[in-house]
Amino acid sequence: MTNFSQISVIGCGRWGGFLGYYCAKYKNSHVLFLGVPQDPAYQSLIATGNNGYVTMPENVSYTTDMLECLKNDFVIVSIGCQGFRGLCRQLSGYDLKGKTFLLAMKGLEENTALRMSQVFQQEISEPTARVVCLMGPGHVQDYIREIPSCVVLDSPDETATHEVADYLNSSLIRTYYGADLIGNEVGAAMKNVIGLAAGILDGLGWSGLKGALMARAPVEVGRLIEYFGGNPQSAYGLAHLGDYEATLFSPHSHNRAYGERLVNGPKFEKLAEGVPTLAAVYALRDQVDMPICRSLYRVVYENQDPKYAIGHLFRRENKVEFKN
Repeated sequence: MTNFSQISVIGCGRWGGFLGYYCAKYKNSHVLFLGVPQDPAYQSLIATGNNGYVTMPENVSYTTDMLECLKNDFVIVSIGCQGFRGLCRQLSGYDLKGKTFLLAMKGLEENTALRMSQVFQQEISEPTARVVCLMGPGHVQDYIREIPSCVVLDSPDETATHEVADYLNSSLIRTYYGADLIGNEVGAAMKNVIGLAAGILDGLGWSGLKGALMARAPVEVGRLIEYFGGNPQSAYGLAHLGDYEATLFSPHSHNRAYGERLVNGPKFEKLAEGVPTLAAVYALRDQVDMPICRSLYRVVYENQDPKYAIGHLFRRENKVEFKN
């Protein structure tokens, strides 16, 4: 049984900062943030108690010492997905017996197309260390205005799923127990990719096509989920379709903004997890039928004209929408 009264957070950005704030304010846990000394965001956080979105309660403290961070049995991780393997290799040098890690990131590793829980399991040899993934809609900017939302928790360990979900549940965040880790992780990662496409449509002034994108993208993502061994119906759950409003329409979405700026400029400089995830799934183009992702890759990575790429989708042969 994990002790949730003392928790640690690795990652002081928008989402990690909010989750630490949430656990301190709404769950009365003491929260310890691990930061990098030379990181300007961390320096600003310890100087002001504010990460640009929330002001931390008094039951929050800070450290740059990994050993101190890992004294707590529950650790939330919210960093860029492409840096997660490096963090896991660092963590593997410490005693992780009985610890639970909540991964609050959505993406696939670019070079391997592995899910974050798979990266964790590859690098962390401690058999009693548990990994849980947090997925679903919700923006910090909405949560701090007391606008509620829902999330899904999933894990290879059902007990861990229930413990973490029960702890996080509140009138602000409604939690669900996941039953398809593969489908939920892949779906969560792919909603960022579809967010890029939505942004491109916004940039072109073709936002009306988002309806078609919303209808067809889960079909494509379902094929990818099935290829990895998950339930294709998970593409219609909270982790993927449930996150579309926050990703395809919200002004707060980094991935949507990246796509829009790709058309109209200037270049979007913040983290957009959909970009490396798109490269990861494009490598599977001969195994999975993904016409949206194929066209999107040509725009994002090969500088193809967006109108031409979308036109290519319209020039494909007609098909039955759903096969029985």
